[in-house]
Amino acid sequence: MAALIGILAGDGIGPEVTAEAVRVLQAIGTRHSHKFEFREGLIGGAAIDATGSAFPADTRQLCAAADAVLLGAVGGPKWSSPDAPVRPEQGLLDMRAAMAVYANLRPVVTHPSLYASSPLKPERLAGVDILVIRELTGGIYFGRKERTDTSATDVCTYSRPEIERVLRMAGRLAMQRRRKVTSVDKANVLETSRLWRSVAVELYAREFPGLQVEHLLVDAAAMHLLSRASDFDVIVTENMFGDILTDEASMLTGSLGMLPSAALGDGKQGLYEPIHGSAPDIAGQGKANPCGTILSAAMLLRHSLGLEAEAQRIETAVLAAIEGGQRTADIAVPGHAPVSTRAMGDAILSRIATG
Repeated sequence: MAALIGILAGDGIGPEVTAEAVRVLQAIGTRHSHKFEFREGLIGGAAIDATGSAFPADTRQLCAAADAVLLGAVGGPKWSSPDAPVRPEQGLLDMRAAMAVYANLRPVVTHPSLYASSPLKPERLAGVDILVIRELTGGIYFGRKERTDTSATDVCTYSRPEIERVLRMAGRLAMQRRRKVTSVDKANVLETSRLWRSVAVELYAREFPGLQVEHLLVDAAAMHLLSRASDFDVIVTENMFGDILTDEASMLTGSLGMLPSAALGDGKQGLYEPIHGSAPDIAGQGKANPCGTILSAAMLLRHSLGLEAEAQRIETAVLAAIEGGQRTADIAVPGHAPVSTRAMGDAILSRIATG
């Protein structure tokens, strides 16, 4: 297979973690006789510094041409002033809209070897295998915004078609798993959530009669993620709720650095990135965990390129490296020295070569 993969390293630790993911993809390409072309582009703060835009035209063209895009992270204190005319995060929102990727898939899977890295008791972690699907291009992040010296407004808007398409994707994926979907909203307060719930009730009854459907308010969902996480299969929710809940869910796996994501639309093209931020406090120090980005590369192979065996090879190698004692600082076992970002990549590459 031949494929063009756009690489947008971004800011902070983004270049470090994407470099390891590219090395892994190169190793997979060599082992399985695939021809992957990697083409780099600018986004976020790095793009603002170079061009004045967080999502410049050259990067937009790359995203349009690529079979898939792998992203590191954007943002940092250099560009975080509330009065900044352009912010790195705007580049991320513009890219999602330009690529028409409306569903963000965030798998949350626990492993016994990482139980000690989680603040939760091991009995709360056993058997957790959740797929969170976050609506990605609507809601309060994309709504009208206004600010004066004394007030500010962020408008949250959803349409029925926007809700239907992400619910439908969640239903299809749930039917391939344990046939249970939990729709999360705030229907006791918000009109957008009341529409969300009514659409969910109608659509799942009409199109997915074989699904077990649960509706939870977002505050209850946040509580149940910690008290009964293993009960969940697929969780689907709106943009901001999904953003917050998946950061919370990362504590089940031990670290934000472990969670990958895929942003998909109606076609095969997708945007893949770890869920963590740019972590400017450790940028350039070789401390970042590349596993979330490497696992995002596995999702890229699976969802955009249809290479399931290759994706599984990466996932198996990541777990084998961790079980073999290779840990970056965020998931290190007390009393054992953590490894560097590069050394973690080396450990995963060695498992790919021998696995």
